[in-house]
Amino acid sequence: MELRSRVLNAIRAFFVARDFMEVETPVRLPTPALELNIDAEPSGAGFLRTSPELHMKRLLAAGCDRIFQMGPCFRKGERGALHHPEYTMLEWYRANADYLDILRDTEELIAALAPLSRSTVHLPSSTSSSSPFTVHGSPFTDFLRISVRDAFRQHAGWDPVADYDGERFEHDLVTRVEPALPRDRPVVLMDYPVAAAALSRRKPGNEAVAERWELYIDGVEIANAFSELTDAAEQRARFEGWAAERRAAGRTVYPLDEAFLAALEAGMPPAGGIAVGVDRLVMVLAGKRSLDDVLAFREEI
Repeated sequence: MELRSRVLNAIRAFFVARDFMEVETPVRLPTPALELNIDAEPSGAGFLRTSPELHMKRLLAAGCDRIFQMGPCFRKGERGALHHPEYTMLEWYRANADYLDILRDTEELIAALAPLSRSTVHLPSSTSSSSPFTVHGSPFTDFLRISVRDAFRQHAGWDPVADYDGERFEHDLVTRVEPALPRDRPVVLMDYPVAAAALSRRKPGNEAVAERWELYIDGVEIANAFSELTDAAEQRARFEGWAAERRAAGRTVYPLDEAFLAALEAGMPPAGGIAVGVDRLVMVLAGKRSLDDVLAFREEI
């Protein structure tokens, strides 16, 4: 709890010092962000948010420039060492920026949080040793960038950009690629196949890939970042495609967020954004392997 408090305070101080504005957006929504593999928790006539992403992008469209938010998010049916149905998410967005600008922010943020690792916090003696990995004498620094294409060619034996297969991609990512990523330094897995673009834009000059990256620290996925998709027509088409796939699989199909699509149509500036799992980040800083070890309360409804 002491470490978590220090991390939350340090995150806020980091963004305030860089002229970001802290914002709050609704937790209970008429419709959640419609994504293929994320299920929302019902709440009355609406849903608990799985992310504040769409509302934060609406703020960018309304003229905000640099914004961040930390708060609770929810996903239905997720429970395990690295998953809880309720979790704390940090998201920040920059107008007139891209995923590389967000990567530089992230490198600086992790470097700022590194001194808070378990070697500097009063934890039980059994966990009081130094951080689980160190690079050049400093933990959590010196990010390694690897393209998704190269990682899959090396560890899974195929090219997901040239020959995408969604089911195979997800299986091999979890069973072959992620376990093989280096653990002695943070790893950025970047430039996803466009079919796995989520809400990110296509890469100019190479539209077979999307400007998306994910951060792994000590083998744990910590963050997911995009150059944000601002084309309303393409965003609507993606939502409708995911809805069709969910319907075919017998999963709940959520209404489209028309307010968000209207904001894109009115004009959202080019932007970069990121979602960071705060609980996982605290877990890694504490040298733990389960979220249960870093949450004060673990009751599940």
